[in-house]
This record gives sequence, structure tokens and C-alpha cells, in this order.
Amino acid sequence: MSNRPTALDLPMVDPLPESTQKYFDICADKLGMIPNVLQSYAFDIDKLNAFTALYNDVMLADSGLSKLEREMIAVCVSSINKCYYCLTAHGAAVRHLSGDPKLGEMLVMNWRVAPLDTRQSEMLAFAEKMTLASAQIVEDDRNALRSVGFSDRDIWDIAAAAGFYNMSNRIASATDMRPNDEYHAQAR
Repeated sequence: MSNRPTALDLPMVDPLPESTQKYFDICADKLGMIPNVLQSYAFDIDKLNAFTALYNDVMLADSGLSKLEREMIAVCVSSINKCYYCLTAHGAAVRHLSGDPKLGEMLVMNWRVAPLDTRQSEMLAFAEKMTLASAQIVEDDRNALRSVGFSDRDIWDIAAAAGFYNMSNRIASATDMRPNDEYHAQAR
């Protein structure tokens, strides 16, 4: 594979619009890189803007879920889907946010071996079922989340995160999206 972030020949818009370039500059300054997922979408600024708006809503907006919990969902879903990009990028985020490199690796391999509390286990069981058999989700599944303290809004946010990563995993896998090398060494 070349230095392209995907196997597709979709070059970034050149020059980038000023607002997009500013966003990429902020990423480079804050993260030390421009995530390849953003570069992948930059062949079409409308698609990039739609992706980043949804990502920001799912992962960064106010929620009863912590940033770590949302990243845990990303890793759980990506593990089931075997998405190399998201396992690498979001595994690094779990390691960073939790301060526990082992937790990130456990979630990548098999979330059930991780030392999770009941709330987190129920959350990931729901994300797993949504990934494997969403049509089989019933009120008992939602009630299991409620019984460990999740509100209906939280259940929406769990579903939104799981749904977002199911979509993202499939696009990343279909396009052979590659994670930035920097992710591999982060928070180890």
C-alpha cells in the first residue's frame, strides 16, 4: 500500500477550504498528526464535514456516558468487526483515557476479560448485541441497562456510538483504511 490513507485513489481537495485547513492544523497541533480517517474523507469536503459533525456529536457532546465509555464502545464494536483502523486508533484512546494500557489491549482482544464494573459490562453487552443481532434487541435488553443506572438518553447514546462504529468499521474495512503509525505507540 502507498502512503494514501486508503486503498482508493481519492486525493484530498487541494487546496483545502480555509476552515478545513484550520481544523487539520488544530489536529496536527493537538494530536501530533492528522488522523487518516479525516484525510480519507477529505476528497469531498461535504462528506468530511458530515462525518466530523456526527463523530463530534456521538463522541464529544454532552452525555451521561464518559468519553472513556464511548471509546470502550468503539473498541468493543470494532473488535467484533475486526476493524484494524478503529481498533488501533480507539484502542490507543482507551489506553490514554484510562491510564491503563492493559485495559485497551483487553478490550481489543475480548472485552469480557477486562476488569469492568457491572455498568460497563452491561453497556458493552448491549453494544455487542447491537453489532451482531440488532433486530433481536428487546425491552429486556434496555431494562438491563436501566437496572445499572443508564437513563433512556444514555441508552440512545450507547446505540448511537455502536451504530456509528458499525458504519465506520465497514467503510474503513472496505477501503483498507490504515491507522496513523503514531497510534501504535500511544499510552503504552
